[in-house]
Amino acid sequence: MAQTATFFFLYSVFFTVLSLPVECCLPPSLQSEVPGELPAGYTVSRVNLDQCGTEGLKVTSSDPDFAVQTDGTVITTCFTVVPGDGRRFLILVQKEDGETSEVEVTLTRRVKVVPSNKVLKRYKRRWSPPPFSIKENQKPPFPKDIEVIASDSSQNYSVRYTISGPGVRERPYDVFSIDEYTGMLRVHKTLDREEFNNITFVANVYNRYSNKPTDLSLPVTVIVEDENDNAPEFSGLMQYTVMEHCNTGTLVGVVRATDKDDPSTPHAKIKYRLGSGTELFLINEKNGSITARTTTLDRERQDKYLVPVEIRDMEGHPSGLSQTGTATITLGDINDNPPTFKQPSYTAEVEENKANVLILRIPVEDKDLVNTDNWRTRFVITKGNETGNFRIDVDPKTNEGLLYVVKPLDYEETKSVELQLTAQNVAKLEGTTASWSSIPVTLNVKDVDEGPEFRPGNLYLLVKENVANGTVIGTYTATDPETKKSNGMRYYKRSDPASWINVVESTGQLKVANTIDRESSFVNNSMYNITVEAVDESKKTGTGTVIIQIEDINDNMPEIKSKELVLCEGSLESVRIEASDQDNPPFSAPFFYELGKGHDGKWKLEDIKDTSAVLKPAKDLPTGVYSVPVMVKDLQGFGKEQTVTVQICHCSNGACLAKRTSTSLGVGGVLAILMSTLLLLLLCLLFAFVCTTKKDKIHMDDTGDGMLLKSNTEGPGDEVNSSIPILPMTAVDGSLKGSIFEKQESNLGKMGAGNMNTMNVPPGFPNNMYQKSSSNMVVTGTLGGYSTGNYRSIQEEAEFLEFASRSTLHTWMTNALYLDKKLMYFATEDSGRYADDIPLRYGYEGRGSLAGSVGCCSELGADEGLGFLDSLGPKFKTLAEICMEK
Repeated sequence: MAQTATFFFLYSVFFTVLSLPVECCLPPSLQSEVPGELPAGYTVSRVNLDQCGTEGLKVTSSDPDFAVQTDGTVITTCFTVVPGDGRRFLILVQKEDGETSEVEVTLTRRVKVVPSNKVLKRYKRRWSPPPFSIKENQKPPFPKDIEVIASDSSQNYSVRYTISGPGVRERPYDVFSIDEYTGMLRVHKTLDREEFNNITFVANVYNRYSNKPTDLSLPVTVIVEDENDNAPEFSGLMQYTVMEHCNTGTLVGVVRATDKDDPSTPHAKIKYRLGSGTELFLINEKNGSITARTTTLDRERQDKYLVPVEIRDMEGHPSGLSQTGTATITLGDINDNPPTFKQPSYTAEVEENKANVLILRIPVEDKDLVNTDNWRTRFVITKGNETGNFRIDVDPKTNEGLLYVVKPLDYEETKSVELQLTAQNVAKLEGTTASWSSIPVTLNVKDVDEGPEFRPGNLYLLVKENVANGTVIGTYTATDPETKKSNGMRYYKRSDPASWINVVESTGQLKVANTIDRESSFVNNSMYNITVEAVDESKKTGTGTVIIQIEDINDNMPEIKSKELVLCEGSLESVRIEASDQDNPPFSAPFFYELGKGHDGKWKLEDIKDTSAVLKPAKDLPTGVYSVPVMVKDLQGFGKEQTVTVQICHCSNGACLAKRTSTSLGVGGVLAILMSTLLLLLLCLLFAFVCTTKKDKIHMDDTGDGMLLKSNTEGPGDEVNSSIPILPMTAVDGSLKGSIFEKQESNLGKMGAGNMNTMNVPPGFPNNMYQKSSSNMVVTGTLGGYSTGNYRSIQEEAEFLEFASRSTLHTWMTNALYLDKKLMYFATEDSGRYADDIPLRYGYEGRGSLAGSVGCCSELGADEGLGFLDSLGPKFKTLAEICMEK
């Protein structure tokens, strides 16, 4: 009996453990001490879910300020304040089968200990025991007595009482007062606990006569007791979504509600209840979580439910305050409805030989949510399209199937086509046992009267080039697609770019009309195409293409590409000859090279390759142009002799340099230069005389004044600091005496012997015509500041004396004087008077000057160095006679 009792006891314990709800794996409550202010993300506590398993668990919080992570950690979702009396909320745990449980979490505010440097003293309690409490929402009249605050010091002193702080002179103002003699505490206003749940002020007691404190200050706390004066309120949007056909117990959403009353009292204990819709949904009366009660939720039958929810405090007691709201539950769509065809079958007609033509529009119906993958249809041709003649697309707006013919059909071959179409969705089916639906589609091919048809459509023929005209290379005929006969056909040539082929109209024979050349520009890769047209008795036409493969023959000789070659002297010793042949192998390369029969033995061929050979001299050859005969033959020995021109020359960058041409200045050129120089000199003198002299006639006197010439002084003279002025020539007739010439002579006389040395003057010249300046320059024949240009330096004078005697120098100076005087005389005459006596420019008369070249380096002749003047021609004879007159 004892064993039987023990067995039943153990069995009952085991059954009890198995039948325990989910709460057995959770603690009934959690308590945690936290600071008064909690930042977002602060870890409050942790619920141990290890014993409950994590699969299918849904853990939520009834307070939106707190969230529960998957491992059970409770954290704050925002900045949260914990009041002095703490904070409470529920953690809701739901298993996969819909069974729920809850854990109550209590947060207490951590007391902050403020360190003090004062020495703590122990005092005996001498005040009557506080705290006090009053009810919120008290009705008038006021004031109302609360309780007496008394101090034991009143037994020894005559005292008075005061209070200060919140509720007196601080917010909330003027709520409390105290009778200073009796210590009775009174309240003067109605208080709202939701605004001030307690008020702490300070009470003091003083000696009534000395006004000194008789006891320590006493903090007094007045607790405001809660009344159920606040109905619960909904928080957050009450809009939820759950998929249709979901499992029973699936969480739809959690209704959030709050109550401003004291959470530690039943005034804030809320009970949740659904007003209607209880046959489809359930709500947890403690935490407000809504779950599905059935698996029959169908979006296609009703896609949205409006469920009334009632919340009542006092844990749902009829005396509690309540409020009603509406929860909007929307059903999400799943692909539980396959598309269906509106008709069981379709029949259509299509003409033969048509392509890319829309044949049929096939509508379907789908109850799923429009414009989603659950609604969009994808059509598949599951049968009858093995040849690829058809294509089916989808109209994105109407969701219809669009059936096209992409390859033309032939009525003579196929009179009708049976297709099978299947309609599917983009998304897979779920939540249903239905499958994709299919329908048959019959397409009848319509016969069309067609034109002739060539068989095959492209005819290939192999023809040798250069075949004789009139040769028949083939026959190309067409037939009627319906009768399969060629009776009454006429054939014409539609295209023949090179006009090589003729078509016999009655038979379709193809004959050569002109020479077929494989190397022609009309031939591409040895292929040549013509188009033939056939016309039947009903004037319908058909075309076909003849592709002629041209067979090559050896009808082209190798040709040397460049027959003019350059061989640079001293650098390259050979040149390469390159040839080409338009024929294909074996009628072209490799080529055979040899020198022609008429070659002179000066050249030889080496390094013969496929298409080229090296030509080089057989011996050293001078520069020049050489013609070399070269025989070039192809692989079949077909070729000819060709001549190559080789130029041997001096090169620059591979090109021959141009020959240098010798240039020399002829007699005419020298004469032109001399005449130009003299003309320029005469023009300068003319301008000078016109500007500085009068038009008085000047007589040419042979015994006039001389010129300034360099003296023969051998020793250096005194250095002159200033420049010696240019001395003008004295006029022959003395008409200029007493003018500027005399002033210049007087100035020269004032310079003294120390500044001017007298030169050795030739006979007949005055001494003042030969002076030496500090610049060692001799001024000759100066007139009015204009010089005739006879200047010579000391160095030049010394060189001059090396090849001329003193008498020659004297004669040269004398003639220069006469020439200057003559020019002065010309300057005084009208332009018509001396126009014939000055050098003029003449055109070339066909021969050079007999005088030759005259320059600075001309050698002085034996005739006192002036013999060259005799050869200057008749135009200078007068000038020469004047110069030689002395």
